[in-house]
Amino acid sequence: MALTRRRITDAVALKALAHPVRMALLEALVTEGPLTATQASAMVGGESASNCSWHLRKLAEHGFVREARGGTGRHRPWQVVSEALEWGADEPGDPDARAGGGRLAAEAMTDVLVEREMQRFRAARASRNQESEAWRTATGLVQSQLWLTAEEARQVGETLAAVLASHADRATAPESRPSDARLVSLVAWLVPSGPQRESATSER
Repeated sequence: MALTRRRITDAVALKALAHPVRMALLEALVTEGPLTATQASAMVGGESASNCSWHLRKLAEHGFVREARGGTGRHRPWQVVSEALEWGADEPGDPDARAGGGRLAAEAMTDVLVEREMQRFRAARASRNQESEAWRTATGLVQSQLWLTAEEARQVGETLAAVLASHADRATAPESRPSDARLVSLVAWLVPSGPQRESATSER
């Protein structure tokens, strides 16, 4: 089953989401399914159940989560509305993207995400020696610099997006996960490396 996706351009919604605890709560709900505030607090680490409950209500105000069936009060579970989120504020002709500081809010959201992933990467590197040989050889850092045209970069980006989405259906179908499967983090970005300049061949 394909993940449900939501694209966010509204500055207020982006500002509400650009918070480490709220992003951690969303991740927990996506990977683990419906959780109560108490259950979620045990997963995000260092946050009380009451604080998680407050953040979950804020996420609900902007349509990111909703109450799931079963339970009452603090025992009521929460679930995500969309398993995958996209955001941006640079689409020409999109008034929501330009209004109310949408671009700045989108950049702040990206900064929070990148910092979270860097923390996750550093933590994984710090505990690398505790992993089995199989996991040490299967995971790690891959980096490259390529000479590409804009069209080639688009094609590479689409290929990376397909890799990132591989096995994404397991997020909503725990029964499809192999018994030895673990939650892993896969991050990719494709950006220009410095300003555009004339190539050596064009100067000849």
